[in-house]
Amino acid sequence: MTVTVRLENEQDYKAVENLTREAFWDIYRPGCCEHLVAHKIRQSAAFVKELSYVACDGPEIIGNIIFSKAKAVSSDNTEFEVLALGPVAVLPCRQKKGTGTLLINTGLKKAKELGFKAVILFGNPLYYRRFGFTNAKTYAITTSAGDNFDAFMALELFPRSLEGVTGGYYQDNAFDIDDRELDSFEKNFPPREKHVTDTQLK
Repeated sequence: MTVTVRLENEQDYKAVENLTREAFWDIYRPGCCEHLVAHKIRQSAAFVKELSYVACDGPEIIGNIIFSKAKAVSSDNTEFEVLALGPVAVLPCRQKKGTGTLLINTGLKKAKELGFKAVILFGNPLYYRRFGFTNAKTYAITTSAGDNFDAFMALELFPRSLEGVTGGYYQDNAFDIDDRELDSFEKNFPPREKHVTDTQLK
């Protein structure tokens, strides 16, 4: 079947959380927390419902993308609104077939139509450079802790739309995960063994 993209609705939430859990399990940590991040973003005022999409193969949801409002705060406390991209999830058995690319291109196009200036994310540079993302230090934007590294990336949605936008980057609190909160949330899903793998963040 042909993969199609549509806006997510509330009836999709559980399926999306399940596929996000499947997509990220043991990738960056034993188990994962991205399904809880997705759950919390939807409850936040930062959630941009118009940019929450699912990819479907017939009736089956095989992928999802979420955007939320974030900000860069300059040294004089001037705030600039940007978008945070993620989580982006595709079922493991459906990865490397263009579904993630389709979701990201759809989301970025709509974000531009809605007038957002830029998108910032933490992700694989080899993957996200194909969409035009570059190291955020290009725009003198750091993490909230003042750091820069290859996985911290930004994209202007309009030419020079990040011109003059400097400072520390702040995501919504939905991205802050407490282990006890995660353990409680995990009780909503089938038990699954966690493993230490070479892909996990040290």
